Amino acid sequence: MPEVPTTTTTTDTVTAVWREESARLVGALTRMTRDVDMAEDLAQDALVAALEAWPASGVPDNPAAWLMTTAKRRAVDTFRRADTLRRKTAELEHAAGEVSAMPDLDDQIDHIEDDVLRLVLLCCHPALTPESRAALTLRLVGGLTTVEIARGFLVPDATMGQRISRAKKTLARAGADFELPTGQERIDRLDDVMAVVYLIFNEGYAATAGEDWTRPDLAHEAIRLARLVAEVAPEEPEVHGLQALLELQASRFPARSDRDGRAVLLDDQDRSLWDELLIRRGLAALARAEALAGRGVPIGRYVLQAAIAAVHARAQTAEATDWPRIARLYDVLADAAPGPVVEVNRAVAHGRAHGPAAGLAVLDAVPADALGDSPLVPSVRGDLLTRAGEHAAAALSFDEAASRTRNADERLLLERRAAECRRHG
Repeated sequence: MPEVPTTTTTTDTVTAVWREESARLVGALTRMTRDVDMAEDLAQDALVAALEAWPASGVPDNPAAWLMTTAKRRAVDTFRRADTLRRKTAELEHAAGEVSAMPDLDDQIDHIEDDVLRLVLLCCHPALTPESRAALTLRLVGGLTTVEIARGFLVPDATMGQRISRAKKTLARAGADFELPTGQERIDRLDDVMAVVYLIFNEGYAATAGEDWTRPDLAHEAIRLARLVAEVAPEEPEVHGLQALLELQASRFPARSDRDGRAVLLDDQDRSLWDELLIRRGLAALARAEALAGRGVPIGRYVLQAAIAAVHARAQTAEATDWPRIARLYDVLADAAPGPVVEVNRAVAHGRAHGPAAGLAVLDAVPADALGDSPLVPSVRGDLLTRAGEHAAAALSFDEAASRTRNADERLLLERRAAECRRHG
């Protein structure tokens, strides 16, 4: 007699399948209904049906196909109840029949992957703000609940729910097209997608506010999204560069905090704790990006940043880091994707490669208000001044950075650095 799964294990299975397949499910339903709100509702109905049915009947051999069939049948029922949409009923009945006869989803993989790409691009429609794009991407593509997204961005559940709801209404008002854009529009939209995934990762890697130095769950969700984008747009070197960058940076998570949960800077990290699997995956993704670039496909900011992260990943110790190479890569990045954040990081690289005076020269060229009230500029200035032996001035810079940050762990770190400078001064 086959073992009957327990409710707990079945619920875990449903959750795992949902996280893995929700983008394909919502994407296919959006293509059929042309209504992202309805598509999400239908997908959620299928999820509820699985939670009700699978504990008793067992997990089906192809759970993804089960969810797709259930959702499409519910879509047929919905349109049957709407007399003005009989034409769509016939179309959906035909689609549902195809899925019912289909042993698995592999036969339609190209179509389904197009649906995922459509959904990813839809979530990053130019009518939406970056914050709304991030929330909608995590909701529809990542399969996260509103509560999970709100927790990741430190906002009330109701606020995040309203943000997601407004984003859907904005798409409806804008008449957002679910068809795949082409040419420059597709390139621009893919850039927006990558920017959103990178925003999500950065919020997980170094939280802008709150009590925690990092939010690994948010960062790892961004990695999953980056891998998904790389799967559906495999000929674009930048998507592989983004995946590489996130995986290489995330490999440091185990060493970024000490046993007491306090922040640990890169130079002080125990590199034996770095995640070797993520490093290997990141280097492999970078190799794919570089291979595409070798065929004449242009590369950009993510491939270059991944190449910089790879230099760190390959260094067995902090002292072995090839800072001159990193400085050269930042010089290229400054030409390819100029901006104040790049310049501040270029100042760090030049300070380590050519001495603190060289770094300060780069930093001094950054406009004072370029990053608003961010703690980045004064914290980097403090580090460079420390390396130059100007401890009193460095302490003041760290004080300024500490007063600007909204992250409790980062504030403690900056205050410790200021105190160390005063002891040396």
